[in-house]
Amino acid sequence: MINVEGLAFTYAKQHKPTLNNLSFSVAEGEIFGFLGTSGSGKSTTQKLLTGMLAGHQGKAELLGKPLEAWKSEVYAHIGVGFELPNHYDKLTARENLKVFAGLQGIKNAKSRIEEVLEQVGLLAHADQRTQEFSKGMRMRLNFARAVLHNPRLLFLDEPTSGLDPVNAKIVKDLVLAERQAGATIFLTTHNMFDADSLCDRVAFIIQGRLRHIGEPARIKQEFGQATVVLSQHQNGQTIYNEYPLDNLATNQCFLAQLNGAKFAATPF
Repeated sequence: MINVEGLAFTYAKQHKPTLNNLSFSVAEGEIFGFLGTSGSGKSTTQKLLTGMLAGHQGKAELLGKPLEAWKSEVYAHIGVGFELPNHYDKLTARENLKVFAGLQGIKNAKSRIEEVLEQVGLLAHADQRTQEFSKGMRMRLNFARAVLHNPRLLFLDEPTSGLDPVNAKIVKDLVLAERQAGATIFLTTHNMFDADSLCDRVAFIIQGRLRHIGEPARIKQEFGQATVVLSQHQNGQTIYNEYPLDNLATNQCFLAQLNGAKFAATPF
């Protein structure tokens, strides 16, 4: 679905490349996580792959076709969910989706709009102006718009950013449901918990370079530390201490804290 070899990109008036020699592929039906801190290049990569930026070096293919060979017809095959929800605030949720259904030329748009609003839990708010929506509702409408035309390839940029746990869980369940329905998903995030619970594979990008690609479970086994964190409530505060898993049964500090002894927190 996505094949990238030696991808590089430099913004105008910048001497240092934002992306440097990226190579990776995304298989059909996969949820591929693209992880990095702000400014690492993950959003730039997504913008290139979705046609929002041009002028890259190297090779990049989308759905078996070079990026530069695609024109506007690519948007019939891909969906994009932006980090910051951007809706027409004076329009209702239903009207917002109707606008984009018209742009996509979706047949049976009325029933499809009803379907996706129900899917994201907003059917009861379909005729409410989006300026009255909470952040969680706006993000769910953002998702509904991205999947409205049943795209084969879905790009999601920080889909749970700033959401409370309930709304974050709703969005993650929606992502998994899209994969179950056959979509391939490219997901940028800095949230390790999201990546671990959603992604088949993840890639770590640091200062425009890919540092590692692999399955979350294997990466944890390779680079993680075998430790146990024990929390203790004392003097109105919760204290956390970390202990190595090796010889835990005979670790006297761990056993003492487990039995109620009071300790100062140790730094992680």
